[in-house]
Amino acid sequence: MARPLRIVFPGAFYHITSRGNEQRVIFKSQSDRKKFLSYLESATQRYDALIHAYCLMDNHYHLLIETPSGNLPQIMRHINGAYTTYFNVKRKRSGHLLQGRYKAILVDMDIYAKELSRYIHLNPIRAKMVEKLEHYQWSSYLEYIGRRKALTWLVRDFILSYFGQKSKIAQQNYLKFVEAKMGQKYKSPLRKVVGSTILGDEGFVKMVKENYLQNKEPDRDLPALRVLSEKPEIEDIMRAAESAFAKQPRQARNIALFLCHRCSGKTLKHIGRHFGIGESAVSQSSRRMATIIDKDKKLKRQIQKVKSQLFMSKV
Repeated sequence: MARPLRIVFPGAFYHITSRGNEQRVIFKSQSDRKKFLSYLESATQRYDALIHAYCLMDNHYHLLIETPSGNLPQIMRHINGAYTTYFNVKRKRSGHLLQGRYKAILVDMDIYAKELSRYIHLNPIRAKMVEKLEHYQWSSYLEYIGRRKALTWLVRDFILSYFGQKSKIAQQNYLKFVEAKMGQKYKSPLRKVVGSTILGDEGFVKMVKENYLQNKEPDRDLPALRVLSEKPEIEDIMRAAESAFAKQPRQARNIALFLCHRCSGKTLKHIGRHFGIGESAVSQSSRRMATIIDKDKKLKRQIQKVKSQLFMSKV
């Protein structure tokens, strides 16, 4: 099963969503929603989480969260784990409440803070749960526009600072900003997400890849990483294999073909052209090599070293 790519570092911002298993309702009462908010509060106290915006729907929720300590997995284990336990105990049930793993998109807040907060707060309107946004009490919108006393743990200043220096003016401007998209077709800012994982401009994506994906190799269980990783060219793979196995030219060729199949992202036809063989021969040769590697620990270490050099050189 494919796993989501987690890019974790101190000071990172994320847009988080988590949905009910089989799209089922996860908040069945006001007390459920209040309890969930209490777990957001305890996450800020125990794990240094900063919650910038939230919206609790019926079968899912949205968070805009900052992690000064670079510990998103611990924060989310606390929130989702504690709430699932509460929900199951209360209703005398067992099993999964939430659908798989939560979705976490790393965000360049300098560019997307305003838009993402608006997107999160407009959810009840898009879902036609209310006609007026101020009628929905289970999001941070009322705190942002000054219609409700702000929760002590909710961080509003970062986003509201884009709308004015004085709080009342900032709140009024934010209300106008959000209402400007009500009743209109609204393009989600999430449509610009790169590799299902990063929301930011080219410079931000490059910074993340250079600093936090440098030593990660493509993984068939991490589709997002395959998209974000700079894949080595076939020629680079062949040179690396020939250098590592210089005294074993036949072995070098077989390993190069295996690595091209696993790591280059090229089609079987494209690989076959380089090696002078057909598509099915590429697959068969790669499978045979994989079997040999699994039985030879020394060879596996040698190939791992070649792979590491290839991917480090591409970042």
